[in-house]
Amino acid sequence: MRNLRLHFLFFLLFISLPAFAQQKAIIIEGPYGSQEQQNSSQAEAQQIANLNTKIEELTKSAAREDYAYIQKEASKLLANGVQDSRVERLLALSYERQENCKNAIYYASQAIARQPSDAQAFAIRASCYYKEGDNLRATEDIERALELNPNYLFAQELKNLIDNHGSASARQKALRQKNRNKLPPWFFVYIFCVLFALGVLVFWHFRTVYALKDKKGTAYTGINIKEKYNFIRQIGEGGMGKVYEAYDNVLKRRVAVKRIRPELLTSDYVREQFLSEARMVAMLRHPCIVEIYTVIETANSLYLVFEYVDGQTLETRLDIDNNLSLEDAKKVFSSVCKGLAYAHSQDVVHGDLKPGNIMIADNGITKVMDFGVAKKLAGSDKKEIKNLAGTPAYMSPEQQKGIMSKQSDIYSLSVCLYETLCGQVPWTIEGFDVETKKIIPLSKLLPNIPPAVDELIEQCLDADPEKRVQTMEEFWERLSKIK
Repeated sequence: MRNLRLHFLFFLLFISLPAFAQQKAIIIEGPYGSQEQQNSSQAEAQQIANLNTKIEELTKSAAREDYAYIQKEASKLLANGVQDSRVERLLALSYERQENCKNAIYYASQAIARQPSDAQAFAIRASCYYKEGDNLRATEDIERALELNPNYLFAQELKNLIDNHGSASARQKALRQKNRNKLPPWFFVYIFCVLFALGVLVFWHFRTVYALKDKKGTAYTGINIKEKYNFIRQIGEGGMGKVYEAYDNVLKRRVAVKRIRPELLTSDYVREQFLSEARMVAMLRHPCIVEIYTVIETANSLYLVFEYVDGQTLETRLDIDNNLSLEDAKKVFSSVCKGLAYAHSQDVVHGDLKPGNIMIADNGITKVMDFGVAKKLAGSDKKEIKNLAGTPAYMSPEQQKGIMSKQSDIYSLSVCLYETLCGQVPWTIEGFDVETKKIIPLSKLLPNIPPAVDELIEQCLDADPEKRVQTMEEFWERLSKIK
């Protein structure tokens, strides 16, 4: 294989010698036009000469096996707009030598697209396909390379390797097929046990859970919610629905059950979207997030079953104490930031952060709850939402326009921090400038609040999401250092 590579490198060096730049005919149109055309032709000829010199230098680097230098310089040429199949072929060669077949195939394909008669590019790509075990594509490319250049020694040797490997693979496949026909006795016992277990599971499933159809033909789980749970009392109500304390008769534990308002489930599409988001949030597992146990769908309603937490919401705490000291606020927001940082790491945005959705447990742990309008950022930093949901006083400007991002949660959290420290959201403080959205700094309202808190909140409330604090970790790091 060493001799194969040397043959390929020397051949590549030979065919990549600088080509003569062909001068364009100069049309004499006048004293100024002819001089400009002559200058343009000279400049173009110089560019071609420079490119050929650079390619010759890269070819010599390939002979020296300096592949990192090739990748660096060739990438610069492509970034500067150079369109030459030799540059892409050299890049493909360097990656192929480093066993980076994915990049090698990409750049070899680019070279072939630019120059379909490039035998070397076909050979490089065939070598990569061969290394990846794709003998079919390797055979197609190596035959194309030999068709373009029958005397190409590297291609001839590579074809022999592929053909020999194919024959060996065929023999091995035939041997495996022969052995496969002889099944051992224990195999039938194993199949019987598996089928028996599957039969038991299917029987148990249809015995305990059955599918029903409503008038529109939408499937829902046939569970009588009042038989499974004893509803004790209503413990809350919000824009999404009412929340009840209940007792799970099967698992023998207290739970919180939220019944979604029927008017929010206006169509099968909306219902399915809500179910999809609820199932997504139910996968979140963190000690600082109130866990969703299950989602129950009936013919007329939709229920979310949550972990029950003994304690009070931050909203209730503020109703009693009016506001918290900075140190007490930091104890609350420490857990909140951890929970939200975990949710963001799973690309889940809460979308409705407010004191009413921050639960302070009796054991001192703070939990974020009610991801009712949460969204999954699938492969993007932001998501457009069709149905606007959330609490306006805490919503970021972009969320009010139908776009949610992780920075939207940071905006809402900073509003919660402002309210926690002074007892009111920034927009209700006397002196707030509606036109410029300039808030009153907390340090002017409370003597014990340092200016660093003003700087943090002001940055997080910037109308431009890019100018805000970008992560929950950074938000907590800055807040925790303020004394």
